[in-house]
Amino acid sequence: MDRIKLYQVDAFTDTLFSGNPAAVCVLNSPIDEKLMQCIGSENNLAETAFVVPRGKDYEIRWFTPAVEVDLCGHATLASAFVLFNLLGYKESSIRFHSQKSGLLTVRRKDDLLMMDFPTDQLELLPEGQSTEIEKCIGIKPVETYKGKMDYITVIEHESELKNLQPDLNEISKLKTRGLVVTAKGDQVDFVSRFFAPQSGIPEDPVTGSSHTSLLPLWSEKLSKTTFIARQLSKRGGQLVCEYQGDRCIIGGNARLYMTGDINL
Repeated sequence: MDRIKLYQVDAFTDTLFSGNPAAVCVLNSPIDEKLMQCIGSENNLAETAFVVPRGKDYEIRWFTPAVEVDLCGHATLASAFVLFNLLGYKESSIRFHSQKSGLLTVRRKDDLLMMDFPTDQLELLPEGQSTEIEKCIGIKPVETYKGKMDYITVIEHESELKNLQPDLNEISKLKTRGLVVTAKGDQVDFVSRFFAPQSGIPEDPVTGSSHTSLLPLWSEKLSKTTFIARQLSKRGGQLVCEYQGDRCIIGGNARLYMTGDINL
């Protein structure tokens, strides 16, 4: 019987049962794409990462329960945590090669893991095109942007975001990976929530990749480049970020929840 070692890690938190859980499978060699999707569906977490050695580097792919995605922050953070803390990776940083998002690097910084991701390119939508977003969230956005993967919509107050009850059926009609809703924070720089029912994720607990869109947006609005951000899902999570122009540094803690074996 073939076995694949599986690790489940809570990312963007230092406390179990919070942050965003991700499954990580570290493979000796690539496996069939259909099998990866079956494992992602069986795990039923927001993402399962599959990591394969490539010299001193690694190749990485991410699967939701429904589809493969181009980029995933929390499962990349979880993968780096496993390699650094459980599998004895000795270098100061890990280089991950992804098919759609290029080279991604994760390095240690004190007790944090800092990811280096490419910055998203945002297009401000004309006010009239925000109508479908208003249907999705039930309130009128201040403004809405289209990124490579998602819509990003800004609302006025953190309290509105906390109490938001979006129409997931309407969001599922959007021709994007998902919808990011964000506001200026009361106690941190900015807050957000992420909904992606069309990708098999009604609400993602903490979304590292969405911050490649949020950092350039809030850097312009707040006239700063370093941020503390919080995602206001039920589980919640905190991110330490730096905007560097064409790159976004996105960091956080992680905790191991469990290990196991997939018996094929």
